[in-house]
Amino acid sequence: MNYESSIAIASKTQPGVVYEIARMSFGRRLELVRRIRDLAPKIEFLEAGGSERDEVEARLLSADVDRIYLIWGLRGVSGLEIDGQAATPELLAEAGPEDLFREALAAVKEACCLSEEERKN
Repeated sequence: MNYESSIAIASKTQPGVVYEIARMSFGRRLELVRRIRDLAPKIEFLEAGGSERDEVEARLLSADVDRIYLIWGLRGVSGLEIDGQAATPELLAEAGPEDLFREALAAVKEACCLSEEERKN
């Protein structure tokens, strides 16, 4: 058996672009939790605050978490250059098309979820 630790996905928003996302593993899950564990409680606290400033701060931290997810889970992008440079996860987050960022982010987050079969085990 050959287990592939990543999945290639053809973009629906950017024809000709293919991005590769990492599959979830025990070690990768630990790494992700370590990266976001301090931000999640802050977001919840700010969302409960109710002030406009708290809401803005919560949205900013949520955007940071999204960026962390994308950079953590996106292994590569092919078929796309950004300002003449081959697209990387970091460059996509910084200066790439937002619709592709959102599409890849959704795929990464979906890959983080356990399937029904995995939950049973």
